[in-house]
Amino acid sequence: MKKVILTGDRPTGRLHVGHYAGSLKERVKLQNSGEYDDIYIMIADAQALTDNAEHPEKVRQNILQVALDYLACGIDPNKSTIFVQSMIPELTELTFYYMNLVTVSRVQRNPTVKAEIQMRNFEASIPVGFFCYPISQAADITAFRATAVPVGEDQLPMLEQCKEIVHKFNSVYGETLTEPQIILPSNKACLRLPGIDGKAKMSKSLGNCIYLAEEPEDIKKKVMSMFTDPNHLRVEDPGKVEGNPVFIYLDAFCRDEHFAEFWNDYSCLDELKAHYQRGGLGDVKVKKFLNNVMQEELRPIRERRKEWENHLPDVLDILKEGSKVAKETAAKTLEDVRHSMRIDYFTDNNLLK
Repeated sequence: MKKVILTGDRPTGRLHVGHYAGSLKERVKLQNSGEYDDIYIMIADAQALTDNAEHPEKVRQNILQVALDYLACGIDPNKSTIFVQSMIPELTELTFYYMNLVTVSRVQRNPTVKAEIQMRNFEASIPVGFFCYPISQAADITAFRATAVPVGEDQLPMLEQCKEIVHKFNSVYGETLTEPQIILPSNKACLRLPGIDGKAKMSKSLGNCIYLAEEPEDIKKKVMSMFTDPNHLRVEDPGKVEGNPVFIYLDAFCRDEHFAEFWNDYSCLDELKAHYQRGGLGDVKVKKFLNNVMQEELRPIRERRKEWENHLPDVLDILKEGSKVAKETAAKTLEDVRHSMRIDYFTDNNLLK
């Protein structure tokens, strides 16, 4: 069996370091590992419209923004197929068939759906398209016969639901669909990066993000305003590193060589943590170090992005070509699905057989 990756993002805004730590960095690593036969990276504009139906221009404007972030992070169009979801109508048809295999109560129990509904204040009136997006996501994954899906921890319930749909389809219609496996970041701190305000999740809608394309002065301003241990009021007070956003970010991005370059009072992060925990180390110093780490991490991304911004027609061509390749793959899967369901009536006059 071919080893295939499918992953993607909703184009509702520029991508931030939560996307980068939680999934993008891992995608680039997997892309360059040479272990996978095909890699598909989807700009999920149709899914974005499920809660932006009245603002399609917002989605439209961010398609290129997300593509630029992908290219800036190191996604290589020669190794990965970048495509736009709505350009693949086969995904919609697959979603329609899968809907018959899932109950309303099962979707309602999905923890990710529950959290997203609450965050968007949809409790009273949920758009049907938004409610069904776990089924749409299953269509996206199975259309490309993905064996691996690198995502953040919050998407784990979605993958479980996708597996259920695969099992149900295969048990009813015969072995047709491929069951995917989730790939979580190896660094546990990257599973779910908190917002700079200390809230559980970094989110564009909450305004607590550091964007990949941020200018240096904006990164510094945000880092220096970050939430820390609320009980660490004086320098001499012992500080808590568990649940402290500044140290979570350091866990995600800091390497030993950063200390040699930016803070040679320490040789590694464990030494810094130990000093903070016993007291005598102020938050401002730690934030200044984190700022240096983040600047080092984001500088090459920002520079590559600016280079691609000068070649937008080339970016558009990458999306066009990627969508063409993706459509061919999805069409073959849809053909197999229709055959398994015995609804390929006109193929070889099957309706007469």
